Amino acid sequence: MNFIGNLIWVIFGGLAIAIEYLISSLLLFVSSIGIPFGLQTLKLAGLALWPFGRETRVIENSNSGLSITMNVIWFLVGGVWIFLSHFVLGIIFAISMVGIPWARQHFKMAKLALKPFGREIVEGGGISKMV
Repeated sequence: MNFIGNLIWVIFGGLAIAIEYLISSLLLFVSSIGIPFGLQTLKLAGLALWPFGRETRVIENSNSGLSITMNVIWFLVGGVWIFLSHFVLGIIFAISMVGIPWARQHFKMAKLALKPFGREIVEGGGISKMV
């Protein structure tokens, strides 16, 4: 079931979102200051390409000052816009009953877009365990 969900996701916009994340990652890699942020957007690109069957979890001992500082900078520079785009797309998909699984994926990615530092993407969630 995850394969079918991912295939439909890629066809109806997942590939475009993943390419956007990939382009932003490449642009962030240009400067040495942007490399940590580029790595995070690269993680988001992987999740945006194939989200079903994957979930995020908090890394133990990730409440360090550096992680919090990076999340604040991330939020102020671009995270809020990524969050809003996923949130709006999630609302649009949630309008119909058929789009609810894809809406839940957008909400999962919106939550990750707010605070990506200190989180990891793991294999595991099924179609019923997406958020």
